[in-house]
Amino acid sequence: MKYANRFLLGLAVLAGMALLAGVARAQQQPVPLTVKQLSSNVYFTQGGAGGNTGIIIGTDGVIVVDAKTTADSAKAVLAEIAKLTPKPVTTVILTHSDGDHVNGLAAFPTGLTIIAQQNCKKEIEATAGKPNASPQDHLPNKLVDKKESLTINGVKFNLSHFVPAHTSGDLQIYLPDQKIVFTGDITATNNMYTRIHDEKNGSIEGWFTTMKGIIALDADQYVPGHGDLQTKDDLQKKLALVQGRVDEIGKLVKAGKSLDEVKQALGEVDPPPANPNAPVVNSFTTVVYNELKKKS
Repeated sequence: MKYANRFLLGLAVLAGMALLAGVARAQQQPVPLTVKQLSSNVYFTQGGAGGNTGIIIGTDGVIVVDAKTTADSAKAVLAEIAKLTPKPVTTVILTHSDGDHVNGLAAFPTGLTIIAQQNCKKEIEATAGKPNASPQDHLPNKLVDKKESLTINGVKFNLSHFVPAHTSGDLQIYLPDQKIVFTGDITATNNMYTRIHDEKNGSIEGWFTTMKGIIALDADQYVPGHGDLQTKDDLQKKLALVQGRVDEIGKLVKAGKSLDEVKQALGEVDPPPANPNAPVVNSFTTVVYNELKKKS
């Protein structure tokens, strides 16, 4: 009887492990790609592997904003574009250098105009030779410093880099005629507060400056790097939420609390890294704490 119980317990453990593995695989599978129309010639995609992607159809070509994580997911975007128009993709504009917005460029044809903030190009080049490196044969070839207004295929664009925020090379893409902004991960909804790449010289102070600059634009629709379409009211609520959290952390810093004590007071527990070989990614609280400590 004792051995039978052990045998049954072993089967139950194996079944549980198999179930957990199945759930993990299901969670890793990206949701199907969908296309949503914003105006007569502007669309964006959700789903697939990576961030949202913008599609702007011009007079004789298509402008794409961001390029997904994988070549397969980028090909799915290109297939959806082909359903909308026979016009070729001529231009890609990058909101920043993260691989989930850039690495899918590998599936795009060569010879495109690829527009990015100048620090974005440097960050992409810095991945060369590293695991999951961004495509070095699709580097940005038209660079923006602070601001630039241009017309591409008959569509007006205002491109802005306020200051380093999510990364050092963020670019906000504003279509004034359509009152649409592609914000990249400045307003991404896959993080309760926001994600700051301090390892790419991003900063919470810069995030506030950029967020306020985006809100000040004469726009009605904001396409985040991840998540659903947003309104100006959504962005104002996000700004207030993040400000409230920063104020909480600031009070604890002024009280002389250590980072661990701050996290404990806020009820935060750092999750273990998904990959032990992955680089350390600092949490929102860690980034804010370190910035405030430098100022104190």
